[in-house]
Amino acid sequence: MAVTYCKAFDVGETVSGSQQSSFISLYIPLLLPSDPPKVQVYSEKPGKYGDDNMLICHVSDFHPPDISIQLLKNGQVIPNAEQTDLAFNGNWHFHLTQNVAFKPQEGEMYLCRITHNSKMTDFAWESNM
Repeated sequence: MAVTYCKAFDVGETVSGSQQSSFISLYIPLLLPSDPPKVQVYSEKPGKYGDDNMLICHVSDFHPPDISIQLLKNGQVIPNAEQTDLAFNGNWHFHLTQNVAFKPQEGEMYLCRITHNSKMTDFAWESNM
């Protein structure tokens, strides 16, 4: 469960004819379900060694929105990855996509590393070769 705080109400007073006021905001914790992300790792074109391609990691249907995506080649973060803005649907589940240009070679390992709710999970890209 994720804890989110919701503002319940303000308690305070305003002195008439004066700019002085004092308020205290009361926040209450809400326990919201934590849903792990669904992850898809794929390439824009069929995975052929030696050809330019785009590595894509799409993460969807997760809550809360605190998440990070890393695209890795042989355990190292691939530079210049681009990421979409975080978006959500009507039931407050989120989705996000990250992609980067790459040219896969035989023997290389490509991963999408997701960290959500302090849990890190790796998802591998598989070539069509």
